Order: sequence, then C-alpha cells, then structure tokens
Amino acid sequence: MRRLILFLAVFTVLTVKAIAYEDVSAEEFSKLLKEKDIFLLDVRTPQEYQKDGHIKGANLIPIQLFKYIYLGGIGIKDKKVLVYCRSGNRSVTASKMLDSWGVKKVYNLKGGIKEWKSKNLPVVYGFEK
Repeated sequence: MRRLILFLAVFTVLTVKAIAYEDVSAEEFSKLLKEKDIFLLDVRTPQEYQKDGHIKGANLIPIQLFKYIYLGGIGIKDKKVLVYCRSGNRSVTASKMLDSWGVKKVYNLKGGIKEWKSKNLPVVYGFEK
C-alpha cells in the first residue's frame, strides 16, 4: 500500500504542470517595474488604455488579439513579463498563454489597473507611452 501511495504521489508531481505566472499586489508590481529587463503588457482594449489610463511604458496588446501575435519574436522569453488589465481577469488568461508559450517569469497584477489606481499609483492617459 505504501508503494502505491508513493507511486501515485510521484506520478502526480511529475504529470502536473506548475503554473509559471504569479499574482502580485500593486505594490509588488510597482517594485518589479523598477527592475531591468522587463516587458510591461496591458491586455485591455485601446479605448480602456486611452480613457482609463495606463501604466507608463505599457505595451498595448488587447487580449482579443493576443493569441494571434507571436511575442517570441520580440525576445521576451527571458524577461520578466508584467501583465495587467482592468480587474485582473483578462491578464490571467494572457499569463496562462504566455506560460504555454514558454515564458517563465510572468507576473499578473492582482486586481488590475483598478487596484493600481486605488493605491494612488501613477497612470498616464491617451496613447502616451
């Protein structure tokens, strides 16, 4: 019986793929933005990006188009990829996609830009990058 339990435990560990992305708070996200070699990704619509504000330096790729864009060509596999949306839901989808594409350092802003703004962290408006 012990062998069976041990086998099942080892089998489970070997067959379950670990999620590579991490949900982080607005404060943690802000600290990560100060590091080198990051790629900041906003997966909202262009209207949300412009009207509701965005984090300075964000690259806008709406989640609706995300699966059609090959991000490997821009060399992000070895970078820390910071992802956000309005509330944190679409960015989870993007984070899972990035993981499936082999990006191993993905950080999702828990609560999205709404949480970011509630902490009075800076945003820019329009299409200013």
